[in-house]
Amino acid sequence: MEILTLKNLTFSYPEQTRRVLDDVSFSVDEGDFCVLAGGTGGGKSTLLRLCKPTLAPHGTCTGEILYKGVPLDNLPARESALRIGFVCQMPDQQIVCDKVRHELVFGLENLGLPQKEISRRVAEMASYFGIEPWFDLPISALSGGQKQLLCLASVMVMRPDLLILDEPTSQLDPIAAAEFLHTLRKLNRDFSLTVLIAEHRLEELVPMCDKLIVLDGGRLLGADTPRALAPVIAAHPLLLASMPTALRVGCALEDSRYPLSIKEGREMIASYAHQGTRALPKQTPLQDRSPALEFKNVYFRYDRAGHDVLEDLSLTLYTGETLCVLGGNGSGKSTMLKAAAGLCKPYTGTVTVLGKRMRELRGQALYRECLSLLPQDVQTAFLCNTVREELADAKITPDALPFDLSHLQDTHPYDLSGGEQQLLALSKALATKPKILLLDEPTKGLDAEKKTALAEILRTLKAQGVSILMVTHDVEFAALCADRCVLFFRGAAVSDGTPRAFFAENSFYTTAARRMTRGYFDEAVTVRDVVALCKGETV
Repeated sequence: MEILTLKNLTFSYPEQTRRVLDDVSFSVDEGDFCVLAGGTGGGKSTLLRLCKPTLAPHGTCTGEILYKGVPLDNLPARESALRIGFVCQMPDQQIVCDKVRHELVFGLENLGLPQKEISRRVAEMASYFGIEPWFDLPISALSGGQKQLLCLASVMVMRPDLLILDEPTSQLDPIAAAEFLHTLRKLNRDFSLTVLIAEHRLEELVPMCDKLIVLDGGRLLGADTPRALAPVIAAHPLLLASMPTALRVGCALEDSRYPLSIKEGREMIASYAHQGTRALPKQTPLQDRSPALEFKNVYFRYDRAGHDVLEDLSLTLYTGETLCVLGGNGSGKSTMLKAAAGLCKPYTGTVTVLGKRMRELRGQALYRECLSLLPQDVQTAFLCNTVREELADAKITPDALPFDLSHLQDTHPYDLSGGEQQLLALSKALATKPKILLLDEPTKGLDAEKKTALAEILRTLKAQGVSILMVTHDVEFAALCADRCVLFFRGAAVSDGTPRAFFAENSFYTTAARRMTRGYFDEAVTVRDVVALCKGETV
């Protein structure tokens, strides 16, 4: 039975002529695990929010959305709250209470359920999600992964039939993201829960989903099993670039098996492993460069009675280097960037910027063509009511932008998609002409095309002598553009190396290409590496 049906859905935002969604029609059956894919600004978030009446954006909408055959507009508010759950991209925007226990009971209390029923549901759900050990904690004490899991649990305690998720893993490290996605699949199997999820992280989602729904510029390209859609996607290079590594390698090798998972990819690689060269040239770290940014034995804590978030941190970023920092949620990566930007002051140790200690940089000296930070929450960088005004405020002319935002000039920054907000904030950060660029999750919300463009921009900046320190969970992007990678653990850098050496040594903080070729090829960490080795070429 169809639980969700979209018929000729078209939508545009107020005072906008561009159609964000254009004649979209598809259906979702009960118990399906569906993945919504497409480019940045392609209408994914808009479509999902239209399926949740209380979150539906203002604008001109035509067509129909049916829930179990009933028009969504006719669904009673209580029924909608109970039957359709929604988990958004930013957990802090969804959480409304101060403690974990309060967040779990909030929705049930608002529906007026008996206290005994609330207690039973909450106890059962907290046990299912493993929340019991931190049940009494304040939400401020939770990691990003725990907050996202809490959002999921607080929705699931309502017992929805349909669960909608908008890029829920965008702020999670690779391990936490994998655990979160497997929890979703388990809910789908255990409760026949219907799942509709939009994501740019498709490596694990595509192999596990029942139906892949692909949007291309607001129009539906296809809605079918991933295997059935593979030949269609292969004909669209920009969409293919966002697909799992196995499929991208298979298409590059013109392999008609269209592998989707790591396992299928390894079976394909086995038939090529005997051909050509086995290893790639060794990467060498940048040498004879002066330090641009240095941490020496740095300690920092947010609360005098709390634990150290940065603990004996020593790290050097060299001039003209791109250094990527990876690690788990709560390991201190973002705090390290804040310390570099002068936003938090270590209680011991030194931070040196371009040869000067932080305390020697008075007033705006740290930021005047010296250092710029792209924060994790990019909305904090917006001060105006339209994109046009934001660009004017930063003294940026539209033709000088590294990305095309011309069609968004009169849009409020908060009405942009997550990826578009990222591009706007990055443009403002680059406008200050920094010598050191600090980036906190710069690829969040970006599709493969925009990531490729961002990588090219970073290469250009590096060639101009700009030093780039990037915190990221995107291991594929780090492998593509880093000169050196560092693993953070408990507030300190515990290992580092060139991308090939770094990812080849790791089991979890590594790329899909490395997992797929382990034992067959040495240090192949990108799709390009794998394809070259399969063809007997060098990179």
